Amino acid sequence: MNQSLIKSAAYLQLLVALFMATGCATTQPFFAHESPDLQYYLGAATKVEYPDVDTASLAETTEALPPLTLSNHNYGEYWDIELEECVSIALQNSKFFFTTSGTSEVRQNVASQFTSGTSDQFGSIYDIAIQQSTTQSIPLTVDGQGNRVLPRGVLRANQIGGVEDALAEFDAQTSSFVSWSNTDRPRNTAPGIPLNPQFFQSDDVTQQSAISKRFATGGVATARQQTIYSANNIPVGPNGRTVRSDWTAILEAQIQHPLMRNRGTLINRIPVVLASLNEDIAITEFEVQVRNLVRDVEVAYWDLYVAYRNVATTMVGRNSSQATAQFARLQLEQGTGTKQDLAQATEQYFQFKGQLESALAGSNLPGVDRNGVYGAERVLREKMGLSPTDGRLIRPVTEPTLARVEFDWDESVAQALYLHPELRRTKTRIKQNELELISAKNQILPEVNLSLLYRWVGVGDDYGLGQDRPDARFPAPGSSALAELTGGGYQEAAVRLDIQPTAIGARRELARIRNAQMRLAREHAFLETQELGHVSLLSDATAKVVTHYQLIVTNAQRWQAAEQEVQARLAEYKGGRTPVNVVLQSQLRRAQAQIDYYRSLAEYNKSINYVHYLKGTMLHQNSIEIAEGPWQSKAYWDALERARERSAGRKWQYGVTRPGVVRQGDIADPETAAAMGKGGSASIGGVGATLPPDPQMWESDTELNGPLDIYESLGEPLDRQPVDVNDVPLSRLDPPFEILQLRSQGAQAQSAPSARSATPSSVRSAPTTTSPVTRSSHMNNQTPASGSASHSRQAVGSGIGNASISDAHVSGQAGFAPAPVRKKPSWVPQ
Repeated sequence: MNQSLIKSAAYLQLLVALFMATGCATTQPFFAHESPDLQYYLGAATKVEYPDVDTASLAETTEALPPLTLSNHNYGEYWDIELEECVSIALQNSKFFFTTSGTSEVRQNVASQFTSGTSDQFGSIYDIAIQQSTTQSIPLTVDGQGNRVLPRGVLRANQIGGVEDALAEFDAQTSSFVSWSNTDRPRNTAPGIPLNPQFFQSDDVTQQSAISKRFATGGVATARQQTIYSANNIPVGPNGRTVRSDWTAILEAQIQHPLMRNRGTLINRIPVVLASLNEDIAITEFEVQVRNLVRDVEVAYWDLYVAYRNVATTMVGRNSSQATAQFARLQLEQGTGTKQDLAQATEQYFQFKGQLESALAGSNLPGVDRNGVYGAERVLREKMGLSPTDGRLIRPVTEPTLARVEFDWDESVAQALYLHPELRRTKTRIKQNELELISAKNQILPEVNLSLLYRWVGVGDDYGLGQDRPDARFPAPGSSALAELTGGGYQEAAVRLDIQPTAIGARRELARIRNAQMRLAREHAFLETQELGHVSLLSDATAKVVTHYQLIVTNAQRWQAAEQEVQARLAEYKGGRTPVNVVLQSQLRRAQAQIDYYRSLAEYNKSINYVHYLKGTMLHQNSIEIAEGPWQSKAYWDALERARERSAGRKWQYGVTRPGVVRQGDIADPETAAAMGKGGSASIGGVGATLPPDPQMWESDTELNGPLDIYESLGEPLDRQPVDVNDVPLSRLDPPFEILQLRSQGAQAQSAPSARSATPSSVRSAPTTTSPVTRSSHMNNQTPASGSASHSRQAVGSGIGNASISDAHVSGQAGFAPAPVRKKPSWVPQ
């Protein structure tokens, strides 16, 4: 016995030792066909992966040409285009509107916002349809009897989807079920009782079908059908069942209607009206995006116009400084000039050259144009939905207006307060808050529901019509449940009144009402502040129209004075009476006056557009109308049928519709809006009256080349005739990139310092016969433009007396271009 215990203990110790030796070390499982290839091994749970999405990119994206730069001027031909055509192309190419929301006068970096943003942040042509098709995630529900379960609680506009989703609450909902149950259990009864056997067994089948519909008044009507089959082991006999199994057929009609809370069309139609107002807000947002895009296209168009004028103006300054430097060099060679004059003239030449390069291609350096012609053209292409480079260079052909426009202030305010879409959107939200307040007040009422039920019942041995024994009545064998049902011998009715008041004190309901009142008051206060701020913007914009027009007049006179000064200083310099720095400074002032004139001209046109933008009349001024696309023909057929149906009815003279009116119909035109605001008839001044030109600008008793009295009283306006600004169309100007192709001539000038005559050059623009490239299949805008622009350089003689540096018509390439210098010109004589 002891030996067996010892052996058992030894074995136990050995088993424990083996168990401890192996421990809890994990081992990999063994597989019969294991392969050393671990291609499915994942060593990380998360990593950067590319989505499985294959979308085709636009040809404008994948086939874009290299950008235009100072070293790449390969645009082939000009694309002369009008402002109206730019707007048309932008609207037709826009699936997403290349702009942002808001009423800012200038919008920048839109492309970067698109690149880093999401589709929900920008407007598109799909937004209205998305709002209309937005649905709630909660389906229609029914209870166990097939009755519709009504929504509870207050309604908010942000909880509602589209109109179709709101109307779906009133759709009829069907439901059905079939159930089978089996019972097999002993009972605590004495044996021998037929109606209550000790061991009970049964089979029960229940089938129900129902259709339930919600009314606009808040009630619910339900039609219900039930079939019940029952069979058990209760014996058939005098003290038991008449037949072993029976069928029960039931047909019910039930109406439930609220008497206080959620009663009436006013409350139950609020979700539909809120959804409709949500669609109105979506339409307003769409209008805002279209308006902003049109505004941005026009701003980009005038910016490109100014960029072209800036190049032409800087080219004149560059050529003037070039001619001055050449004359200074001739003087230095003949011993009448100084190195200082030549160095100063050369420095100004490179200053103009740098400005010219920035004016053409743009630069991030402070004080220069960030875009230039090429950059401004890319911005305009962005707005138009075109490729950044397609072998053509857009050139504006629509000249800015010089007409003096004045706006009637009262009519402008009236139009802005009525037509501006942002204000209209706020008013729509106020209407939504009013409906939400009505819904919140309704929830404080107790819930009192009245239910009426009427039922037909039929019971029989069989379910069918009982054709074997058509006269058999239950409980006779062979009776039919359907026959009993259709016979109408058994009918039942029920009335139920449910009362559920709010919680004692109605704390939550009163807080909900207070919240709705505060939100409504906030929207009213926001509208007041919004209108005040908007009128302030309109006031500033209207004042800027007058300011920019006056700046056109002032800068034109400034240009005239600077032109006269340059001519006078050049004549004095040729006679040796004026140092060269005075001539150079006058040329700088003339160039700055010239570009300031064009900038003020462009800003004047922008300011006129911005006033219409703030008044809400810009789309009307551009003949742009927002309308929905075509429907299928069946939709128009149904609309005609509904119109004929309503026309055939009789009008209820004193009938009302609840909720009441939430819209006032179509938006009035600008003239009517102005009349509504002033309480009278509207005049053309409300949309901007074009007045005769300012006499100060066009009338003068002073000759163009007459003496300029710079000591005229500062309190009196200068009454001067405007300078002949050479406002030729841009299509007649020279290609801007050609003015940079002077390096070879500069090298020749460096190697041969003697004066020489330059050969006149002629540049002709290639005829444009290609239609604009757009993504719209129905765009076919032919823009033929052919023309020529020729210019000649002034010949420079070999002697000082023959040197001509008059730059009244210097607009082309000059034959002298000093080489770039690092420290000092290497070609300056020591």
